[in-house]
Amino acid sequence: MAAIKNRRTALERVEKFLSDTYFTDCNLRGRLFGDRCPLASLSYFHTPRRIPYEEAVVQEFGPAQVGEAFGPTWETCWFKVELSIPPAWAGREVHFVWESDGEGMVWRDTQPVQGLTKEGEKTSYILTRSLKESEPHSLTLYVELACNGLFGAGKGSMIAPPDPDRRVTLSKAELVVFNRDVYELLVDLEILLDMAQLLGEENQRSFQALYTANQVVNVCDVTDPSTFPAARDLAAAIFSQRNGESQHTIHAMGHCHIDSAWLWPYEETIRKCARSWVTVVHLMEHNPELTFACSQAQQFEWVRSCYPGLYARIQDLVAKGRFIPVGGTWVEMDGNLPSGESMVRQFLQGQRFFQEQFGRICSEFWLPDTFGYSAQLPQLMRGCGIQRFLTQKLSWNLVNSFPMLKTVKNNKDKGRVNHSAFLFGFGDGGGGPTQKMLDRMKRMSNTDGLPRVQISTPDQLFSVLEKESSQLCTWVGELFLELHNGTYTTQAQIKKGNRECERILHDVEVLSSLAVAQDTAFQYPASQLQQLWRLLLLNQFHDVLPGSCIQLVVEDALQYYTEIRRAGAQLQEEAVQALCRDLLQPEACSTRSTLVLNTLSWERTEVISRPGPDGAETLALVTVPSMGYALVQEPFVPPQPVAVRKQEDGSITMENGVIAVCLDTTGRLTSLQLLDSGRESVPDGCYANQFALFDDVPLYWDAWDVMDYHLETRKPVTALLKPLEVSLAGGLRGSVRFSLQVGRSSTLTQEIILDAMCPYLRFLTQVEWKEAHKFLKVEFPVQVRSTNATYEIQFGHLQRPTHWNTSWDWARFEVWAHKWLDLSEHGFGVALLNDCKYGASAHRNILSLSLLRAPKSPDSTADIGHHQFTYAVMPHQGSFQEAGVIQQAYNLNFPLHVVPASSPQCPAWSAFSVSSPAIVLDTVKQAEDRPEAVVVRLYEAHGSTVTAWLQTSLPVKEAMLCDLLERPLAQGHLPVEQRGLKLSFTPFRVLSVLLVRSC
Repeated sequence: MAAIKNRRTALERVEKFLSDTYFTDCNLRGRLFGDRCPLASLSYFHTPRRIPYEEAVVQEFGPAQVGEAFGPTWETCWFKVELSIPPAWAGREVHFVWESDGEGMVWRDTQPVQGLTKEGEKTSYILTRSLKESEPHSLTLYVELACNGLFGAGKGSMIAPPDPDRRVTLSKAELVVFNRDVYELLVDLEILLDMAQLLGEENQRSFQALYTANQVVNVCDVTDPSTFPAARDLAAAIFSQRNGESQHTIHAMGHCHIDSAWLWPYEETIRKCARSWVTVVHLMEHNPELTFACSQAQQFEWVRSCYPGLYARIQDLVAKGRFIPVGGTWVEMDGNLPSGESMVRQFLQGQRFFQEQFGRICSEFWLPDTFGYSAQLPQLMRGCGIQRFLTQKLSWNLVNSFPMLKTVKNNKDKGRVNHSAFLFGFGDGGGGPTQKMLDRMKRMSNTDGLPRVQISTPDQLFSVLEKESSQLCTWVGELFLELHNGTYTTQAQIKKGNRECERILHDVEVLSSLAVAQDTAFQYPASQLQQLWRLLLLNQFHDVLPGSCIQLVVEDALQYYTEIRRAGAQLQEEAVQALCRDLLQPEACSTRSTLVLNTLSWERTEVISRPGPDGAETLALVTVPSMGYALVQEPFVPPQPVAVRKQEDGSITMENGVIAVCLDTTGRLTSLQLLDSGRESVPDGCYANQFALFDDVPLYWDAWDVMDYHLETRKPVTALLKPLEVSLAGGLRGSVRFSLQVGRSSTLTQEIILDAMCPYLRFLTQVEWKEAHKFLKVEFPVQVRSTNATYEIQFGHLQRPTHWNTSWDWARFEVWAHKWLDLSEHGFGVALLNDCKYGASAHRNILSLSLLRAPKSPDSTADIGHHQFTYAVMPHQGSFQEAGVIQQAYNLNFPLHVVPASSPQCPAWSAFSVSSPAIVLDTVKQAEDRPEAVVVRLYEAHGSTVTAWLQTSLPVKEAMLCDLLERPLAQGHLPVEQRGLKLSFTPFRVLSVLLVRSC
């Protein structure tokens, strides 16, 4: 009756009976462990390196003590643990208990056997479940201890920069007798208490659970284990009361989300994978029902390389359907910023790895923790053999609650579907499932008042959902995360490295594919390209490319980009040498000409810089065919040269026959006109190319978030250091230069460049950035009225509102784009192009490009230093499609290649071209499994239905459509006609074509 008369005291009575803080001398928790025994010996050595077991065990170990602190941060301590189990413990369950602030791994008989992390509730390793006389009583273990926690080593808070001098304390290292009967009763009572608290006072089952828990406390004498069975029977009676047939079913799957880098470096993640996965394998030995879903091919590859014994056990469990590879990607990448081709390669590398290693590809895309999801993802998933998708991140939305499956209470599809997913296990920093989680689920599998819980698999869950799919709702377009939109800008050097390396690998593949066709002796660098792609894909992990990682990770990422640049430049030079061997300049040759190569699929007329006879750089205006080259000796003269004029008031005008601009002394545009129509782009009284500085202090997630209230702190940048002056007087190129002070300590220098015949004005910008919690943007108010702006995304574009009518609109105050964004009304528009920026916004008639942030967590040095980037403004008649904005943005990002040559003349050569400007030929590469074949990937870029002809000068004997994994499609054969290959596109459709070369 007490439970009913006074609910609060009954609840607290049960809580104290389970407490590990209060009354442990007389409560149940205090009886969990019986006799204890110190270790026979404990010794250690420490190293700054992460070394393999074989190297560690031959080191010289010195004495260590419980209570001692070890470190500093990121170092590793190896402990030699010598145990001697007392004979008196015969028949008892014996655990080796290890509690420290670091992440540990137990090694036994040369193999890793279990992870030990206090934060992951794994602090003991079971030596025996019932000590037998025949078992060894003395043995030696090794514990590898990483001197960092599950979430790194943040100083003061989890996401603060790591404390370099942090030490981890070894608080326990001993042998104990584990009282299994006490543990089982504790689990019973914990569930009853949770039911009583969480079901709520309005629920009858809440009172039944509390009453039963109170009775269990009454029956249980903690000093007399013979009372435990009767107490457990009371709990079992509650758990055995079954649900009705209509009850919701939760599909539980073990999972351990491991960030490939975040608050710890890549190298530590390798050990996190091993610690977590070996613990799962160990759990599976004693829990045959356990399934475990595991993503990221890169992490499998790390374990395969570094822990071959563990990997062999995982392969066996994969074959049995218990350890389940999911996701299909190389890493769990960012869902916004990688290019379309990078996303394809995430799936291509991931799915091929899973096929090669486990004999199957993944059928579900698994991306639970990235910061938004591109509208192009469904098409790319389907093209890679995937029809299913799992995430939970949209539940983080700051403003609008996204309709999705989560738990029963938060299930947004009540009445439409009666099944949902539950991924159990410690994550982010690793850890995974625990035995207690499994034991709780066994009790709750079918208990009245609780949802049914069944250990399941992704395939079982999705199969059930697919049967009920006609009842489910559909979401069209991007899944925009209303949080973490600072990650489009944070760590600008990582963003720049990503964009540059995407371009480098694109160009190497195009040039190498053409070189193979021209020079049979040339070997396509397939293995080198795979290695470089995998480095780039790794850096696209969802805490690296977004910039939400510690300084150590940033340093690793920038080093990987340096490696890609260096190796890519070498491969590119080798491809050009093979492609154009007869045209390139021998050292002693007196004839000088210039070979210009174009890796894009349309003809380009541009100003290039090339070495002159005296070695100085000279300019030339050249025309180069699509995906080919031209030899330039006498460049042609533009129909109208660039004119640069300084006015009496210090302002400067520039024009090239296409556009005319007027700049004030601080580098702002007061006028930007299209000369053909005389249409003005800058509204009266407004200034374009206006820099603005904002306070940037989010609520918590520093590197991640920019809050809406930052817009209330706008300060125009007006402090002039060097006024506008002419740096190139015109002809083929005109340019002006000026410098500003930004904030208290930063400087910005900009060269504004106008080339002959170029439809855009280019801004080459250099910043010495030394700010803290500031956000730098550049703004272009334009004389355009439209309720939507257009932003480039992967293989296409989408529109977002320029107004804040609804909460969904307002939440998009800071968005992402790739190479361009555009604001157009009928007949006219203005586009902003860029070479390495992703954050943007368009509110009313102001286009803004986000340039630099200065967060202090988790990297206190984020973005401090020198930055160079280019953006451009392009006014245009007609739609952005008709005006060629898409092609011009590609041109800005993919410069022509200029190589000294010796041949006096050579006809221009084009390998590929496409008949429709709506179609972009984005990728040319050697097929993965057919060296004699080339894969070309095209997409429809205008949002139209169109038929186009793909022409090629390569000798092609056979052509067929293939999927993104390069598997030929049924009925995909394409006739090779005189005009080329006829291809049909719907809006934004991506097509891959396999071309088999004639020998």
